[in-house]
Amino acid sequence: MKIILFQPKIPQNTGNIVRTCSVTGTDLILVRPLGFSTSSRQLKRSGLDYWGEVSISEIDDLDIFLEQTELPFYFFSSKVDKPYSEPRYEPEALLIFGSETSGLPDYFHEKYPEKFLTIPMQENKRCLNLSNAAAIVLFEALRQQEFNFL
Repeated sequence: MKIILFQPKIPQNTGNIVRTCSVTGTDLILVRPLGFSTSSRQLKRSGLDYWGEVSISEIDDLDIFLEQTELPFYFFSSKVDKPYSEPRYEPEALLIFGSETSGLPDYFHEKYPEKFLTIPMQENKRCLNLSNAAAIVLFEALRQQEFNFL
């Protein structure tokens, strides 16, 4: 399984996600531009010593990446109604999360509307913290795989 962060802005969120990826054997893909340097002290501090244990790659264009992959993928947004717990996640699934400040561009909503899922929340609330949202979704997907990373 892989987590994809679309243009993340806050290094501490990415660092926390690196920790989650490390303890679950999950790869991480970062879509540029990033809102921080990957050599950032805050980023390394948040990821602690887990940073070197995770397969992390960076890409420039998420749309081209998705057009070239045959892997199943899912987007997560607070702007849709279909719950994240509904699909059956495949072991090689790509779990895609938007930027903390602007989410995912409308382009992806228009091109892949059937691929969007949400974490249910009370109405009129903005959204969960990015690292919390990624952990919630990842652990549901891993639960469905009977935590086969153990």
